[in-house]
Amino acid sequence: MTAIPDGVSTTGPRSGDLLTIGQLAARSGLAASALRYYESLGLIHATRTSGGQRRYLRGTLRRIAFVRAAQRVGLSLDEARVALDRLPERPAPSGAEWTAVAASWQGRIDEQIAELELLKAKLTGCIGCGCLSLTRCALYNADDRAAQAGPGARYLLTRDPATGPEPAPADVPGGCGTRADTP
Repeated sequence: MTAIPDGVSTTGPRSGDLLTIGQLAARSGLAASALRYYESLGLIHATRTSGGQRRYLRGTLRRIAFVRAAQRVGLSLDEARVALDRLPERPAPSGAEWTAVAASWQGRIDEQIAELELLKAKLTGCIGCGCLSLTRCALYNADDRAAQAGPGARYLLTRDPATGPEPAPADVPGGCGTRADTP
């Protein structure tokens, strides 16, 4: 129970601990529409006044910061929600609880680092190749089945959309690094 200055006591948070959607938007840097979307996904939660207005606990700012950090490291909003579901709503999660959730991201971050290193290696190899072909480059146009069938809107020209474009002609040159596209 929280004592209010006029002597009336009530349960729940004090009105000073609650933020309107406008206040939360200003403090978090997100638009009110984004906050409503986050709420629809279960990332944040609001209570309602008797007039139906949303009120957010001040701790919601931490949850929003957490979601934004998750997005910056490449996690989806769904992945952020799963992580937040492991944290208590009230009282605010402890430092150890935040740390445990952040540690659960390590595998995902390591995967992203590996993907970026592979992209860097491919890019370096592509620049070294010198083919500069936007139609055959294994990096820019990797495994493009439609391009093998020739120029134009291949799927619109296809007789059977379920099977893809027409078979590629036998004389289509190889991929990046074959130097087939240079004179």
